[in-house]
Amino acid sequence: MSRVVHPARGYLLTLSAAGFFAVNGTVSTLALDAGIPATNLTALRCTGAALALVVFLAVAAPQRLRVTWREVPFLAVFGVVGVALTQFLYYVAIGRMPVGIALVFEMTAPVFIALYVRLVRREKVRSRLWLALLLSLSGLVLVAEVWRDGGSLDPVGVAAALLAAICLATYYLMGERGTVTRDPVVLTCWSFVAAAVFWALAAPWWAFDAGVLIEPVPVSIASVELPLWLLVAWIVVLGAVVPFWLSIAALRHLPPTAAGLVATVEPVFASVVAWLWVEQVLSGWQVAGGVVVLAGIVLAQTARSAPAPSPLPETPAALSS
Repeated sequence: MSRVVHPARGYLLTLSAAGFFAVNGTVSTLALDAGIPATNLTALRCTGAALALVVFLAVAAPQRLRVTWREVPFLAVFGVVGVALTQFLYYVAIGRMPVGIALVFEMTAPVFIALYVRLVRREKVRSRLWLALLLSLSGLVLVAEVWRDGGSLDPVGVAAALLAAICLATYYLMGERGTVTRDPVVLTCWSFVAAAVFWALAAPWWAFDAGVLIEPVPVSIASVELPLWLLVAWIVVLGAVVPFWLSIAALRHLPPTAAGLVATVEPVFASVVAWLWVEQVLSGWQVAGGVVVLAGIVLAQTARSAPAPSPLPETPAALSS
């Protein structure tokens, strides 16, 4: 029996996922500002998402959780680089510069992917790749406002965001390979498990002062304060698990490239949310630069002759994002 495809539903699901990821950026910023280190926040998010996905699959389809020892090295690298480090570097970036700007830098991942498949894999790519690269670099120059005493952005934040883009590109490329033998849901589940194990070793949960989670955090909405644990719960459930499922569900109705292009609205959503919620204001040059970068990302998304990798969770679009 053929599956019924509803493109409009796919677009709605992708936009919804982008919206959740965008809000998560500001919620994560509040958690970081409240004093929770980026390492611990990443560990909590990865571990919470891993537990939720494992429990769901164990109840719904336990046979899908089986893996062989030959798959372990791949899943370990996929989870550590593609999930654990991508999220950690993103948190470092948004702790030092506006959420929307950090996402603009991170979402240049498709440009790195296209360059990799052209220069390393020697795959044929469309000539628009070079225009995409030029637009992305030009846009990032405007975003960083490099003419202002070397730039208006924190150098560590910029470096973290660009490294996050490289890790995200790795996630896409490995996900493209992994989905040949695994469905995206199971692959992402094990990637979160690998990320959770990594952070259990790198930032042991038993050394984390859980008492900080009961501290009140002002959220600038109706002048209320919420306990930090509630923000962390939002980050795990509505910032990881829910948008992940929305992204996967969208792929039943849209091709990966279309979903990836629609998801480029995430930095726009994130900037609006951050502006309304925590008054993160971007300059005119930064807004213009962001538009130019997004144009380059759109071209890069369609530069490959071969099918683009499927958007998996935490690819802002596409994963974050």
